[in-house]
Amino acid sequence: MSSITLKERLNRGETAVGTFQALPSAAVSEMAGLAGLDFVIIDQEHGPLTATDSLPLCAAAQHGGSSPIVRVRENSMPEIQRALDIGAEGVQIPQIETQADAEAAVKAARFNPVGERGLSPYVRAGGYDGSETYTEDQNESVLVSIHIEGQNGLDNIEDILSVDGIDLIFIGPYDLSQSLGIPGQVTDQRVEQTMTEICELAQEAGKIVGTYADSAEVASQWIEVGVQYVAVSVDVSFLKRRFAQLADSIAN
Repeated sequence: MSSITLKERLNRGETAVGTFQALPSAAVSEMAGLAGLDFVIIDQEHGPLTATDSLPLCAAAQHGGSSPIVRVRENSMPEIQRALDIGAEGVQIPQIETQADAEAAVKAARFNPVGERGLSPYVRAGGYDGSETYTEDQNESVLVSIHIEGQNGLDNIEDILSVDGIDLIFIGPYDLSQSLGIPGQVTDQRVEQTMTEICELAQEAGKIVGTYADSAEVASQWIEVGVQYVAVSVDVSFLKRRFAQLADSIAN
């Protein structure tokens, strides 16, 4: 695993490509890195994964050479603290709608003096016994990503972008399409135009921009407009499509 963190790479202007993981399989986490992906988003929001499931997935992703990011179930201090304590290199926090929501996310993800994350050195993130620079190192290296995906978040986007300690704005196209009254139509011009406007505002505010793409082609489209962090598809979708291709090729 590179000694340069994902956050450092993004701050240098590099592009990072990863995927979402819903399966409780350390092999999947490791293979993603071995295949060359930069990060794996361990998805606790849309799926059955727990903190207990996620710890070995974080370790396996790092062993394979990718950065484990945990998407937590909700914007709460226990959820965020637990995800970071098990060794995630970052958190994705869904449904951020106000400046206060964004401030709460920072408070939960950063140690004093930046935030109020609870401190125990006896966790995987601290090497199980901590160090003199543990809290400082975590504040420096942890990637804090918040989701903008609803109308309230859109209405308050400039206030949200003003919050210090937020590294990355992740645009959720599916929830965004739903908030615009066209659920699932993520390639609709209205969705794409709104996403482009968020990208421009976030870049002006000095925030990294991320999003989800169903395919490599869609990922390339968003990279061209300045999105640096792109999650392409989900492990279960990759598998199902490959199984379907196999079944179809044999049947025909």
